[in-house]
Amino acid sequence: MTDTQVTWLTQEAHDRLKNELDGLIANRPVIAAEINDRREEGDLRENGGYHAARDEQGQQEARIRQLQELLNNAKVGEAPTQSGVALPGSVVTVKYDDGETETFLIATRQEGVSDGKLEVFSPNSPLGSALIGAKEKETREYTVPSGNTVKVVLVKAEPYHS
Repeated sequence: MTDTQVTWLTQEAHDRLKNELDGLIANRPVIAAEINDRREEGDLRENGGYHAARDEQGQQEARIRQLQELLNNAKVGEAPTQSGVALPGSVVTVKYDDGETETFLIATRQEGVSDGKLEVFSPNSPLGSALIGAKEKETREYTVPSGNTVKVVLVKAEPYHS
């Protein structure tokens, strides 16, 4: 497995996603029973309850597959404890060539930043992968979709605390 296929998760995020998966799997019989109950109501072409239950089942099964794939490809570790180095689980502040700064979390969206105030960049994104392992004041380069190369200076890196 290559690093680009790995999803970095803290133990807390892994446990939360695993609990969600277990709950969805445990709920399968409830959805199946709902579909059977609605099927017995008659003509399926005009049975809105049946179609709604089938749609819910489809969404639930899609989420189950998504969680299974994510957890199967997860690398579980502790959030970083050291400051000064950009790692998955770090809140970083970077400075671009134009002088603008940006602060974000290097993590997967599944890490679950609940406050919504902090942007999340994947460690596998061009910027995220360029920053991994960078020390404060170090300059790194990455390529944007247009093909241009952008230089960025790591101003600050500290562990994320929820």
